[in-house]
Amino acid sequence: MTIYSTWQFWAVLSAVFAALTAIFAKIGIENINSDFATFIRTIVILVTLGFILLATGQFQNPGEISSRTYLFLLLSGLATGASWICYFRALKIGAAAQVAPVDKMSVVLVAIFGVIFLGEKLTLPNWLGVALIAVGAVLVAYR
Repeated sequence: MTIYSTWQFWAVLSAVFAALTAIFAKIGIENINSDFATFIRTIVILVTLGFILLATGQFQNPGEISSRTYLFLLLSGLATGASWICYFRALKIGAAAQVAPVDKMSVVLVAIFGVIFLGEKLTLPNWLGVALIAVGAVLVAYR
């Protein structure tokens, strides 16, 4: 197993890119409507992902995908869009160093939703980590 095949590697990269997203977006939305900025960002993502799928041969036959999978990907896409719209609006009017930590409260919500809806189990140290993330986000966002 290489480092590139671990979830930890990709999760750290996700955090780095999420941080850069906040900084680049804050600069990018200075003179543009936040919803239109989200639209541009979405186009960039679609083109980039399309290129990656083409380059790596990862396209799949849409007919082989179950309706349940389509439903949950549709719901995930709607939630992502709503999240991006809200995030860009918050960045437009707030400081990136305050908006991003509040946005990361999603980590706390994922832990709670994972337990409630997916039956995941968290240990006491896991719950302590979730609580520390929540407290940390509030402290960073506090003025």
